[in-house]
Amino acid sequence: MENTLDIKPITLEGVSLKRPLVIAGPCSAETEEQVMNTARELAANGIKIFRAGIWKPRTRPGTFEGVGVVGLPWLQRVKKETGMYTAVEVATAQQCYEAIKYGIDVLWIGARTTANPFAVQEIADALRGTDIPVLVKNPVNPDLELWIGAFERLNQAGVKQLAAIHRGFSVYEKTRFRNDPQWQIPIELHRRLPQLPIINDPSHITGDSNLIQEVAQEAMDLNFEGLIIESHECPARAWSDAKQQVTPQHLQLILNALVIRDHSIEDKPRTELDDLRMKIDELDRQLLSCLGKRMQVSEKIAKYKFEHSITILQQGRYEEILQNRRMQAEQNGLNPDFVVKVYEDIHEESVNRQNNVMKELSKK
Repeated sequence: MENTLDIKPITLEGVSLKRPLVIAGPCSAETEEQVMNTARELAANGIKIFRAGIWKPRTRPGTFEGVGVVGLPWLQRVKKETGMYTAVEVATAQQCYEAIKYGIDVLWIGARTTANPFAVQEIADALRGTDIPVLVKNPVNPDLELWIGAFERLNQAGVKQLAAIHRGFSVYEKTRFRNDPQWQIPIELHRRLPQLPIINDPSHITGDSNLIQEVAQEAMDLNFEGLIIESHECPARAWSDAKQQVTPQHLQLILNALVIRDHSIEDKPRTELDDLRMKIDELDRQLLSCLGKRMQVSEKIAKYKFEHSITILQQGRYEEILQNRRMQAEQNGLNPDFVVKVYEDIHEESVNRQNNVMKELSKK
C-alpha cells in the first residue's frame, strides 16, 4: 500500500516551515532549573520548538528513566515564559493522556516503540480524535515496512499531522557512528510517501557532538525538512547521553554553518545540470544494455554446463571475478566495496538465470 496516507502539513502558529525546521532541547528534563536555563538560551537563539525527554526508555533497569509527570509542569512554564512550543516522547496511552493534559504541542514516538506494532496501535487509539502533530522515529532495526506501518496505524486513527524522524539504525558492526544512517532507507521512504516530511536526528545517529555538523549537512543536502538536535545548558553534567548533546551556543554555530541548497529546478532555464543529467541517462542506458548482454552470455554458459554435466556454482571462478573486479574498481577510481556489492547482486541474478535454463533443459 503505497502513497495512501492522508497527511496535512504540521501547523504551529509562528513557526516557519522553511528548511530547516529545528527542534532542540535536552535529552532528558532533569530539573526545573536545567530545563528553564536551556530553554531560555535556545529561545534567545531563535529556536521555536523545545524538546525534552520526560519518560526515558532505557536498556537496563536502575538507570535514569526520566522524571516522569513531575517534569510536565516545567514544560508548561517553558511555553509560558519563552513562547516556545514543547515536544516530548511517548510510549504508552497513559503518557499520551498526560502529555495532552499538560498542553504538550508535539509528540514523538521513539525507535524502540516504533518497532512494536502493539505499542504504536495503543498510542494511535489514545490519540484518536485529536489533531496533535506526531513524529515517528525509524525502528531500531532497518525495517521500512515497520516504519510505514506506524504511520498507517496513526493515520487510520485520524492523526494527519505526521512527520518522520530519521535517527539511524542499530547494526552489529562497529562504525564511527552510534547508529548507522543507512540513508537509502529514508530516501526510499520519501519516494513512497513524498508528502511525509522527514526530520533528521544527527544526535542519535552520531552519538558524538563533534560529528553532528557533518550529518546535519548531509541531511540538508538530501532535502530533509528539519533537524532534531539534543541541546543542554551543560552537556558534561547531563544525566543521559552527555556525549551527543551540544550547548545552545554550539547549536547556533552548527545551524549558522549549514548550507541550504535549492532543491527545486523546475521552471528554470536549461543549465549545465540538465546536460549532465542527460549524460547520466545515456550512460545508464548503455549500462543496462551491457547487463542484458551479460545475462544472455550467462544463459549460454548454463547450456554449456548442462551439456557437460558441470555444476552451476563455480566458487573458484566467483572469487576470481570478485578479486579482479575489486582491482579494476580501484583503477577506475571507484569504491571497491561498492563494486563488490554490485557484482554480488549480478552473480546472484546470473546463478538464478542459469538455474532456470538448466531446469528447462532438464524437462526436454
